[in-house]
Amino acid sequence: QVQLVESGGGSVQAGGSLRLSCTASTSIYAMGWFRQVPGKQREGVAAISRGVTTYYADSVKGRFSISRDNRENTLYLQMNNLKPEDTAMYYCAASPSSRYYLLQVPDFRYWGQGTQVTVSS
Repeated sequence: QVQLVESGGGSVQAGGSLRLSCTASTSIYAMGWFRQVPGKQREGVAAISRGVTTYYADSVKGRFSISRDNRENTLYLQMNNLKPEDTAMYYCAASPSSRYYLLQVPDFRYWGQGTQVTVSS
């Protein structure tokens, strides 16, 4: 069992920045960030291998950056130039699957409780 705890969410105006953190109980898995708006499916935002290889959804490329510190068992999501459409609950997740880079929910086994990000126009 892997425990994941997100932090760093909040409210920001459009164009602003936030950095999300996710503390994990282990660093042995690939990791990802997902987001969900009420009434919609959870969507993948970014993923990172056990090392430094990263993948992004088209909607956040050039604005978001995923990274990890394996010594601290912490995952990060730096979000810049935020837009109102980025408003969502953000979840970190861990994947034992080699398909993690596809950013699909079924490939991620462990999930945090989420942290809310609200971007106002």
